[in-house]
Amino acid sequence: QVQLVESGGGLVQPGGSLRLSCAASGSISSIIAMAWYRQAPGKQRELVATTTSGSHINYADSVWGRFTLSRDSGKNTVHLQMNSLKPEDTAVYYCNALPFVGQAYWGQGTQVTVSS
Repeated sequence: QVQLVESGGGLVQPGGSLRLSCAASGSISSIIAMAWYRQAPGKQRELVATTTSGSHINYADSVWGRFTLSRDSGKNTVHLQMNSLKPEDTAVYYCNALPFVGQAYWGQGTQVTVSS
């Protein structure tokens, strides 16, 4: 089992920045990839950014150049630095961990609201 705890969401004005963190605990050695997803009201959950154990990182086109995913292996934590935030970035952001075998794990989600 893997437990994921997100933090860092909140309310920010357009153009502002937020940093999300996801702390993983439990069977960390089984994880081969970690990711951030988001879900806006009335929309499907979408992939924001993902990183594998080999440190390759992919971003959704909508956040490329504005968001940066980083991984602190020593602390089993992934961060999502979000800059130049737009109202359309408003969503609940979820941390995701993919194990070598079995279903992915999800955090409880953290709300990000971009509004003036």
